[in-house]
Amino acid sequence: MASLLARFKLDDYDAWKQGTFDRDPAGRREAAKGHRIMRNVGDPNDIFIAVDFDSADSARAFHERLMSSGALEAVTVVTEPTVVEEVDSETY
Repeated sequence: MASLLARFKLDDYDAWKQGTFDRDPAGRREAAKGHRIMRNVGDPNDIFIAVDFDSADSARAFHERLMSSGALEAVTVVTEPTVVEEVDSETY
């Protein structure tokens, strides 16, 4: 499994979630297996997103679509979307 990870600073989480993310301008739902959005408990407009894919190739292809879609124009990108692969995981 591969993921696309990013961190954004938003003006208004609720408006962004309903207006941009849920609208899915880059076609995330067709390309990915799922996503997770995490919010900074001290600043709910500071968010971390992980979008999961079957393969690194699928994640890279989506990354290209995302970057050309214009979807990131309404956010402050803190950490550029990056394709990563999980190398270790353990549940406690």
